[in-house]
Amino acid sequence: MGNDNFVKDITNIEDDFTKWYTDIVLKAELADYTDTKGCIAIKPYGYAIWENIQKYTDNKFKETGVENVYFPVLIPENLLQKEKDHVEGFAPEVAWVTNAGGEELEEKYCIRPTSETMFSILYSKWLSSWRDLPMIYNQWCNVLRWEKETRPFLRSREFLWQEGHTIHETENEAKERTVKMLEIYADVVENLLAIPVLKGIKTEKEKFAGAEETYTVECLMHNGRALQSATSHYFGQNFTKAFDVRFQNRDGKEEYPYQTSWGLSTRLIGSIIMAHGDNRGLKLPPKVAPIQVVIVPIAQHKEGVLDKANELFEDLKKNYRIKLDDRDNYSTGFKFNDWEMRGVPIRIEIGPRDIENGVAVLVRRDTCEKETVDISKLNERIGILLEEIHNNMYNMCLENVKNRTTVAYSLEEIEENLNKNQGYVKTMWCEGLECENKVKEVTGAHSRCIPFEQEVLHKKCAICGKDAKKMIVWGRQY
Repeated sequence: MGNDNFVKDITNIEDDFTKWYTDIVLKAELADYTDTKGCIAIKPYGYAIWENIQKYTDNKFKETGVENVYFPVLIPENLLQKEKDHVEGFAPEVAWVTNAGGEELEEKYCIRPTSETMFSILYSKWLSSWRDLPMIYNQWCNVLRWEKETRPFLRSREFLWQEGHTIHETENEAKERTVKMLEIYADVVENLLAIPVLKGIKTEKEKFAGAEETYTVECLMHNGRALQSATSHYFGQNFTKAFDVRFQNRDGKEEYPYQTSWGLSTRLIGSIIMAHGDNRGLKLPPKVAPIQVVIVPIAQHKEGVLDKANELFEDLKKNYRIKLDDRDNYSTGFKFNDWEMRGVPIRIEIGPRDIENGVAVLVRRDTCEKETVDISKLNERIGILLEEIHNNMYNMCLENVKNRTTVAYSLEEIEENLNKNQGYVKTMWCEGLECENKVKEVTGAHSRCIPFEQEVLHKKCAICGKDAKKMIVWGRQY
């Protein structure tokens, strides 16, 4: 019937994870490639996922006093040069505007890779007294970073994100805000996206350019590679001194405020695909799914079937994000495969015999299990089932983390563990840069973080044998 021969087959997840990922992005119609190299077009279904992430996160932000703003996409070169570590960290990724209106510009502008410098210069204009503090701002926007190797959602040159920027009266207040935002990110990833996180602090080598401390939430994908999902940075007075941001303190003296910055991006859509997806396609956690329930009428040409399906749709749409698939140019089997590919958490099947018996069949995407439910109890059962699906998806990811987390006591063992069972490798560490560089050189793994929850695995550093100071987690990354 119609386009019924179009089969949405995808590469086997175990054969070629990268190709499997790209297949899902394209065939589930999340995004597409564009003529602008390294940049993607996010399609309606993919953007709806981002809107749900944005809505949930923005509400969490505002509960803690965050206010949204919007700043220019172009940043003058002189601003970017003011904080030395920051500009050095971003220099390879910056794109510049040098000509406009047919003329060479007297000063070139970079296209926003991040906005610490722009926020800092405006804080210097807006701040005068301790009474003006704290300033807790966030912007939802796009940024441009000239990545050499790109992959849809995970590493695009232009991507969507939010970047929060705050200044505070005291060091303690700023540090508390840094950790508070990290906890919000952990909540977003775990309670919205059903992915367990590893929380910790980045090493000196891996921290954000210009920060004193960078905190991170790390996630483990199905294939054992790690994904940095969101970060929160404590800047101290690094930027406020560079940009001469001062205020009159409670004693009437001039002082520099303390600053933070924090962000998450559309790479979270990539984490959903890679943490939950399978050989049937996308698998969406119910709370973030644009469509939570799809109704597929069986033998819809028969009298009364579409009427009943529409009746169910009208009833259920009051409580759930729901779609009625009444396309008449596709077979029922094609529709089943199509919605499984798109990762819709629950499918309702209803046909003449079901209507006669006063029931409908529910099929859950996470396990593909079916159950027959009395139509009068459908509303209630769907609510319970969506919660069960979220919890099951989270637990499946958690099981993957447990199975792919190992302990190593030597550099050779770190490499062996990663090659045999790619995932997180926990070791003790002396905090030396030489050892960190050695691990990357030998294994290709980066330090993921120094976890907040510390364990004493051994007294010696696994790499050099010197006295250990912290437990650290290593992993190969996206």
